[in-house]
Amino acid sequence: MTIGFRVREVERRVDQALAQRAAKVPVANIGDVMNRMQSLSGTFHAYGGRKRLVGPAFTVKARSGDNLMLHRAVDMARPGDIIVCDGNGDLSVALMGDLMLGHAVVRGIAGVVIDGAVRDVASLAKMDLGVWARGHTPAGPWKEGPGEIGTPISCGGQVVMPGDLICCDEDGVVVVPLDEAESVIAAAEQHQAKEIKAEEDIRNGRWPRDWVPASLKEKGCEGG
Repeated sequence: MTIGFRVREVERRVDQALAQRAAKVPVANIGDVMNRMQSLSGTFHAYGGRKRLVGPAFTVKARSGDNLMLHRAVDMARPGDIIVCDGNGDLSVALMGDLMLGHAVVRGIAGVVIDGAVRDVASLAKMDLGVWARGHTPAGPWKEGPGEIGTPISCGGQVVMPGDLICCDEDGVVVVPLDEAESVIAAAEQHQAKEIKAEEDIRNGRWPRDWVPASLKEKGCEGG
């Protein structure tokens, strides 16, 4: 039985031109237009030198405390890919550090998102790489397996499919399903335009607030 210990190629990836459009939109705006349902949990922190990142997901499922499959993933992923790892949220052992991530930089990998821990924090901050993880620890991993590459995974409470559009900034990470990425980014661009207008209205003291008491009244709030 190979379930749980297998490697598959990522055959489909989000279009690069669409990823470039997504890179111009704040991650929060992208998440908003998906009914605020596609964000990874708020415990992910940005550790790498790049604080804004978009690209296709190269998925990895790792056993807690073991990074054998991540080593293989770094060798397999294409330039521009974002390695997204289900590390079971385990913070007791770091799954990646500066040596592996330095190799990822040389290979042109855009970044990693790890549902687990990293280490060598000071070095990661200087790297031309995006790194998002739940936390950090000096404890190092084992290299025994099992695990999977190129299969659907869970990361930060979200399902991630190989090739999905991953969008990261200092607010966190959102997952855009590959087959819906075009419509999502188009909607996010429109949403961003509205927010830019709202920012201008706030600066000029014209931001409408009548909707707040109206909403309270509609919901039955006494004295609202």
